[in-house]
Amino acid sequence: MNTLPDWTANDALGEALHFLRMDGVFYSRCEFSAPWGLELPPFPDCLMFHLVTSGSCWLDVEGADPVHLRSGDFVLVPHGAGHRLTGARDTPCVKLFDLPREPVSALYDRLRHGGGGAPATMVCGAVRFDHPAAAQFISLLPRILHIEAAHSRYGNAMSDTLRLMSDEVGALRPGGETIVTRLADILVIQSIRAWMERDPAALTGWLGALRDRQIGRAIMLIHRDPAQGWTLASLAAAVAMSRSAFAARFAAMVGMPAMEYVTRWRMNTALTHFRDQETTVADIAARLGYQSEAAFARTFKRVIGATPGSIRRRAG
Repeated sequence: MNTLPDWTANDALGEALHFLRMDGVFYSRCEFSAPWGLELPPFPDCLMFHLVTSGSCWLDVEGADPVHLRSGDFVLVPHGAGHRLTGARDTPCVKLFDLPREPVSALYDRLRHGGGGAPATMVCGAVRFDHPAAAQFISLLPRILHIEAAHSRYGNAMSDTLRLMSDEVGALRPGGETIVTRLADILVIQSIRAWMERDPAALTGWLGALRDRQIGRAIMLIHRDPAQGWTLASLAAAVAMSRSAFAARFAAMVGMPAMEYVTRWRMNTALTHFRDQETTVADIAARLGYQSEAAFARTFKRVIGATPGSIRRRAG
């Protein structure tokens, strides 16, 4: 059953954004004083973020130029890469998990570090996206996505969210950690949307295909109903194109043939189902339109490179 909001009915890009639902891995209020340096380890399959609520710092991610962050700036490290935050360049760093932290709630803590000099405060966190559309989306983001407070082009909505977050962190009122984590999730989505509006890279490849009226519609149909017995002919008919024109345009825009995309989408969707330990491989196969568990298992191993059983054991 389709449970998506009505406003996504003909908006493939909006629907993909709708799938960016996240689970928090951790959120932390960080209170630093110069000199200070923090080394964060890689967090595979996670997106990390930092909001500077006062002071300034440097962000160093391997393979990218250093970024100077000022008060009000928000930055994403989308691919879970290890990185360094420092009050000044070349300051020695302490590893994140070597520092004592004060738990506030299950996912939220306070961290203090530094030599007692000029202060800087930040909200830092890591979130994970489970839906395959989200994984596809996040894979297209740059190594660093920097939203500068000084630039008003990101709109009043994001500026208001940043201001609310800074106020909540500064006040430390009861229940503040809940508000901070919710606002952090909103900021992640707003920053991705800001990147899409300003970066030409967001107009190409899979994202560009989502913006195309016919190819985007075909992708949306596949996402909504992966169990459907899609064929090249049925997808082309659904978007009012000839079979040959649809095949050529889909492959050119998405970077793979339409039926390969269908298969890969089904297998990536299967990966999310494996997190539910109550669901059997046979159940997953049936949900995705396969007549037999064996046929599903063969396709899964070919696409994912591992057997369903090994993935199930890993998930457990």
